[in-house]
Amino acid sequence: MKLLEGKTALVFGVANDHSIAWGIAKSMHEHGARVAFSYASEALERRVRPLAESIDSTFVEKCDVTDDNQIEALFEKAKDELDSIDILVHAIAYAERDDLQGAFHQTSRAGFRLAMEISVYSYIALARAAKPLMGPGSSMLTLTYYGAQKAVPNYNVMGVAKAALEATTRYLAVDLGRDRIRANAISAGPVRTLSAAGVSGFKRMYREFTSYAPLGEPISIEDIGGAAVWLASDMASKVTGEVLFVDSGYNIVGIPESLE
Repeated sequence: MKLLEGKTALVFGVANDHSIAWGIAKSMHEHGARVAFSYASEALERRVRPLAESIDSTFVEKCDVTDDNQIEALFEKAKDELDSIDILVHAIAYAERDDLQGAFHQTSRAGFRLAMEISVYSYIALARAAKPLMGPGSSMLTLTYYGAQKAVPNYNVMGVAKAALEATTRYLAVDLGRDRIRANAISAGPVRTLSAAGVSGFKRMYREFTSYAPLGEPISIEDIGGAAVWLASDMASKVTGEVLFVDSGYNIVGIPESLE
């Protein structure tokens, strides 16, 4: 049974075939969605375009989400070529490497501003631009992490940004709810992605994760993709403003104790 038959998804944030955004895009395609892509820079195009072609996607456009003119131009093109959008996937986050290690109070003003603009405000900007193309039953989705709710070593400014992103999801859900457009977030467990590699100590956290998570299993991009498909489908038509954890239950554990 294909849950997204006849729907169109626009996905931001694919960097390579290990990206969570790619896992989501691939799963949505498998469930019948037409998938369109936007990438951040020319350097990423050579990775994103072959992935898009592998699932028969013809809409692959560059967009710097810090530039409102580029966002406007992208959605004008989407209107012309896609007509409408049923699903918006925001999988965008960035912080300077220096701000993802050491003491949090050493975060620079410029680093804080940059992390918030790219990781949080971009969701608001994309939601605003996408709304005219989205009808009743449409869905927006972003990606967060447990570091938004608990202090995680070295996650630092990104944890604060993700907390703001989760709050943004709730405010968008209220704003857009009367138009029957939903907004949700997936909080994924640790996955080996390009962005995760920038967090100091990630490899150790990744190794130890399964020892503490109740299910004792690692998280794959396919696991997250499956959850995204459900959230974007009519089966979740009354779910909005929520943070769905896909982390083998790690977030429910109070004091971690090895399960091995």
